Amino acid sequence: MIIKSILRYFELALGLKINFHKSKLGGVRIKEDELQISANILNHGLMNVPFKYLGICVGGNPRRKTFWEPAVNKIKNKLT
Repeated sequence: MIIKSILRYFELALGLKINFHKSKLGGVRIKEDELQISANILNHGLMNVPFKYLGICVGGNPRRKTFWEPAVNKIKNKLT
């Protein structure tokens, strides 16, 4: 409920509107049932983990080479 209040204050302060029906909630290292309860309170859908945020994989294993391949390929393409 505190998160929802903070988001409402954000709307009031900046004049921007948050579309809760389009928003999704994702969690890393959080129990699935707790995440579901939070999503229900906020009226959000759930994201699948791992997910991409600003082109970077979130929730994957950064020790694996496959985790970094998309970022490295993107940088290589920009350098060429």
